[in-house]
Amino acid sequence: MSDRYTQGLENFRRITGQAGKSLTDTFDKTAPDLERYLMEFVFGDIYSRPTLDVKQRQLAAISALAALGTCQPQLVVHINGALNVGCTEAEITEIILAVAVFAGFPAAINAMVVARQVFAEREAAK
Repeated sequence: MSDRYTQGLENFRRITGQAGKSLTDTFDKTAPDLERYLMEFVFGDIYSRPTLDVKQRQLAAISALAALGTCQPQLVVHINGALNVGCTEAEITEIILAVAVFAGFPAAINAMVVARQVFAEREAAK
């Protein structure tokens, strides 16, 4: 394993917890190179850059995924990740509200439905 992979896997696990495991399990056997690319580039290279902190990166990820509107499984992972690294439900909600301005109300509504489900699941697990 490369240092990039090791760093990326450490960042990924710290941020995403169990939600991330279910995501990587979906391509573990089918496309293992995809996991390696994800760990090395996204979580190894990009998430290790110093300018933004991990909370800011998670809020940016939520914003982008919500705007795309077709990434509900990844949105679940990143909303959980944001909560794992100290973002509040209010911050996540505010980011999703801002998405409505640039990506439209349907994208924001769909993302808010996902956020509400994540918030409820985490509350039920307490």
